[in-house]
Amino acid sequence: MKALLAAGVATLLLLWAMSPMEDRMQANGPGMVTFELTGGQERADEILSEWGDDGRDAARDQLWIDYAFMLAYGIFLGLAAASMRDLCRDRGLRRLAAIGAVAIWLGPLAAGFDAIENACLLLTVGGGGAAFPILATIFATCKFLLLAGAIGYLLAAGVGLLSNRLRAATLTR
Repeated sequence: MKALLAAGVATLLLLWAMSPMEDRMQANGPGMVTFELTGGQERADEILSEWGDDGRDAARDQLWIDYAFMLAYGIFLGLAAASMRDLCRDRGLRRLAAIGAVAIWLGPLAAGFDAIENACLLLTVGGGGAAFPILATIFATCKFLLLAGAIGYLLAAGVGLLSNRLRAATLTR
């Protein structure tokens, strides 16, 4: 439980630490998520041009901080899913517990895709070549799908546990 709490606090603190850079990018153009999903060199060049030197520096700084953020959120989501899986198993929710056996890997896998995406984006900011914005978009899409799955599992398990508790309370009345 301490590790889960520590990872959650670290996730929030690192998200907060990246927000000034996001503000600097958005002062002259789109934010990081738009940059992650450019889909190609032409749109990436437009964004980099809109950002100017300060926005590019902010993007680079945010991408480096993001490596710590992805480590924190990957650990947090994995531990949260493991906790929910265990609670579901202990409460007899076998299907949710079985899904949890897979869900525990979704957050860490998302962080892995995020790491590769960031490398592609750093190369894009540095003028690395036309393949990197496309690759960044592919890895970002995979990351977002995995994150949606991880968060979806946590929500579904939470609803399942709450429903189970309400059902038990109704039966004991």
